[in-house]
Amino acid sequence: MRFTIVSPIRGIETIATGKAIQERKRLWKAHGKGRWRKLKGIADIQFADGTICQAEIHWYEAHGIGAKEHKIKQLFG
Repeated sequence: MRFTIVSPIRGIETIATGKAIQERKRLWKAHGKGRWRKLKGIADIQFADGTICQAEIHWYEAHGIGAKEHKIKQLFG
């Protein structure tokens, strides 16, 4: 499902860091070694058909690498 984040992500919380991230080795291979964190927050997103709604987003982030692999976990009206 393709989407674009159209607002700043708010209410950002850390879900996991370091060894608590189960996909750490895959992230290293795909994006490079770094201090990976799994984060979540709320943002307005736009789908390919133009529909805009609010959603809870999860993603991985590392210093110097940036945010990667945004996923929609829950849609809000």
